[in-house]
Amino acid sequence: MEEYKTIASTFLKEVAFGNIDLAFKKYVAEDFMHHNQYFEGSRDALMQAMKEDHKTNPNLDFEIKKVYADGNTVITHSLVSKQTMQIAVVHISRFENNRIVELWDLGQIIEKDSHNKYGLF
Repeated sequence: MEEYKTIASTFLKEVAFGNIDLAFKKYVAEDFMHHNQYFEGSRDALMQAMKEDHKTNPNLDFEIKKVYADGNTVITHSLVSKQTMQIAVVHISRFENNRIVELWDLGQIIEKDSHNKYGLF
């Protein structure tokens, strides 16, 4: 489980700072599936979307706040900082043979004037 936590974290950090091709080559299976309603669910579609996002709105910072593992599944809770916003993101990665074969992501823009004194982290 610790190895999966390391792989999931390293993959996300590489992608966050623009090393998308390398991250996919090292950590993502060829038969990868992605569950995001805004993109086709293929490996190539997600890679392209990540490249386009990095080009138009690069991350200024990326910090994983929490990492959980259960068997072959890893959940990360992260803070993504861009020029125009901060986003709390949860990624769920499922592994086979030390590669990410399935990924879910859920994001929420962090409002500056939230009524919740505890925040998103």
